[in-house]
Amino acid sequence: MEYDLAIDGAPDSVPAGTALLLLHPSIGETDRVDTDFLSVDTDRFLVVSTRTTAREVEQKLDYYEVDESRAEILDTLSIERGYSRRSAPHVHYAAGPDDVEGIVEQVEAFLTENDGKRRITLDSLSELAYYGDDAAALEAAERLIELVREHDAVCLFHLSSEVHDDDTVAAFAELFDATVRLHDDGSVSYEPQE
Repeated sequence: MEYDLAIDGAPDSVPAGTALLLLHPSIGETDRVDTDFLSVDTDRFLVVSTRTTAREVEQKLDYYEVDESRAEILDTLSIERGYSRRSAPHVHYAAGPDDVEGIVEQVEAFLTENDGKRRITLDSLSELAYYGDDAAALEAAERLIELVREHDAVCLFHLSSEVHDDDTVAAFAELFDATVRLHDDGSVSYEPQE
């Protein structure tokens, strides 16, 4: 099974089980790349957000005209920040951005309960590392990528290039099949793992 990609400079499609790293500057406009990834050739998608609340994710999807009927959202911030949780069948919660077990459990449930072509974005590994540490974020990425491969899904996980040292960025990049690099000028390049 192949998944279409709508990412500048990337192949037209990638095989099921492909894990992509979106490496971006801290102030980079990642929403466009993220929503392009979610918009094509998918039956269900899951947005794991360690940076924004479910409401903000819904606003982003609406703004970029992504079909929200296919969306599930894992909000890791609302409980951490003491916000009220909205009850909705497509919104799930984890205890905090560093709740690796909760995140992995929700991703596994999403992949198990939904058939067809499934996409997952995680925004962002940098926040997960900030609330936990680099080792926990690396472990989470590794476990989530394994689930994506096992269930023939595809994923795009965000990482800010400016808040981690080169060795840490390289350690994350090694886990993924390719890196989608968002440059300061807004251009995008695609770098397969060698």
